[in-house]
Amino acid sequence: MSITLLEAKNIGKRFGGLTALTDVSLTIRKGEIYGLIGPNGAGKTTFFNVLTGAYTPNGGEFIFAGSELPYGKPHEVVARGIARTFQNIRLFREMTALENVMAGHHLRSDSTLWGILTQNRHAREEERLITMRAMEMLRYVGIERHATTLARNLSYGDQRRLEIARALATEPQLLALDEPAAGMNATETTQLRELISTIRKDGVTVLLIEHDVKLVMGLCDRVAVLNFGKKIAEDVPAVVQKNPEVIEAYLGSSHAH
Repeated sequence: MSITLLEAKNIGKRFGGLTALTDVSLTIRKGEIYGLIGPNGAGKTTFFNVLTGAYTPNGGEFIFAGSELPYGKPHEVVARGIARTFQNIRLFREMTALENVMAGHHLRSDSTLWGILTQNRHAREEERLITMRAMEMLRYVGIERHATTLARNLSYGDQRRLEIARALATEPQLLALDEPAAGMNATETTQLRELISTIRKDGVTVLLIEHDVKLVMGLCDRVAVLNFGKKIAEDVPAVVQKNPEVIEAYLGSSHAH
């Protein structure tokens, strides 16, 4: 029997008179790659922002690993085991790649402020381990050669990989990727697909927003489709691709055949 990791129950979100999400419900199972697609303005990133604590919903709830998630507290959501990347890359641009990943690892640090300031034995050992683990994470995503490079000097594709490495450094159960293939060429997209598959194989569940329909349909176990803030379909990719409402709203009539 599949284990439910995340359940969204009737999530609603309004911005003044604009309704961005209306009673969106979905279930993500542990160990799967779950795609969330839809046309621009469908509410996908709003859903991510509510899930990860950036926004407070006007209705509904998220149940994660058996208990309700807090709202409006992104740091608590990360601590609970959900990490995300962003549609517009958000890195510490004046820090090195290694330092960016170390920042993610520090979420799990148990050194006290006094220990850090005085650099006691425990703090020094923990910092050594964090540095080592951060380097391993850079190697995992394939950019260890850029460990000492400032984030702002990395190529676009490598910045995307660095953001994924930093998110993974928080040791999430669920990794939420917001358009990770945006701006990538065909080679980079293929490498990204392989990386996401490896992440899932290594035990992390993946929630993926992506405009690259070919990537989503070839990678995800199940797909949900949003349109005007409402879920219009949810199923395995082969079924979703044939859904007339999805074809009309998102894929376009040219895919109808």
